[in-house]
This record gives sequence, C-alpha cells and structure tokens, in this order.
Amino acid sequence: MGRIITEKHFQRLRGLLSCGRVVIGGQSDESDLYIAPTVLVDVQETEPVMQEEIFGPILPIVNVRSLDQAIDFINRREKPLTLYAFSKSSQVVNQMLDRTSSGNFAGNEGFTYLTLTSLPFSGVGKSGMGRYHGKFSFDTFSHHRACLLSHSGLEMLKNIRYPPYSDCRQKLLTWALGSHSCTLL
Repeated sequence: MGRIITEKHFQRLRGLLSCGRVVIGGQSDESDLYIAPTVLVDVQETEPVMQEEIFGPILPIVNVRSLDQAIDFINRREKPLTLYAFSKSSQVVNQMLDRTSSGNFAGNEGFTYLTLTSLPFSGVGKSGMGRYHGKFSFDTFSHHRACLLSHSGLEMLKNIRYPPYSDCRQKLLTWALGSHSCTLL
C-alpha cells in the first residue's frame, strides 16, 4: 500500500501533499515510488487536491457546518467514483444516498464493497462507465445482441402479418403485438 505505479503519478501525488496541512503520514520515498497513507486537514475547496481525482493514498478532510452544506459541496463537483457516508444516524446516510449521485455508495462501510463480487464496481461520468467485478466485468465487455431467426420455409404461415387486414386478422395482430407483461424473479 502506498506504492505508486509510475514516476509521473508519484510526482503528481507528492505535489498534492502541499495542500492543506498533513496530520497523518506525508512521508515519501522517490526511489521506491512510495507515499505513506496521508490525511490532510484545513484543505481549501480551490486547492489542487480538491480539483482532480486523487487515485493515491491521500485523504483530504474538508469541514462543513451541516448535512445540506456537505451535499451541496458534493453535488457541485464531478460525480465521485465512490461516496462514503459515515453517521450514527441512518437518516443522514439515507439522505446522502438519496440526494447525491456517485459510481458506488457505501454507508458506514469502508472498502468492504470491493471484496464482494456480488456487487458491481462502477463509475459515472468522468469517473468511468461500466460495472466491474466477476460476471459484471464480463457483461460490461460483452455485447448482448438481440437476434431473431426465423426459418424461411414458414413464410406462408406468416402471411397474417401482411396487409390487407381483415377485422379478424387485425384483432389477432393487435393481440399478438400487445403488451403482455412478464416478471422475472
């Protein structure tokens, strides 16, 4: 944890450490492309760490005075890849879920959802599109094409679909093409 993939991203992330004030972590080793898990406080909304996706071991903390102010802050930005809401009040967590949009949402959970292949990992907008994990990854990278194949020798039986339509034929077609609801459980 804390090892950065490339020199370019290491330099970008190390530059973000100058935002706000480091209260935990902050150590880095360029020769090993390592940045310690870091918590920043006193971060301003206009600082670079708040203007881009971090994709690194840096957590900026921004203070807000109310739930409404927190939701407004989130909604003024690009949709996050994942939104975490922590509160002793289930109403607060539910309001965050209902009034924001994000790729994933975790209420009073950290990264547990990443271990659950039964839940897709997804993004929205600039955070990415698609859904990933197990079968969700397969479906994301697969094209589900609808196909209708009919035997050419049955065309005489299909004459009912061609005009002119008698009253009886029209009623039969209307019924056949009507909406017959179906529920899959």
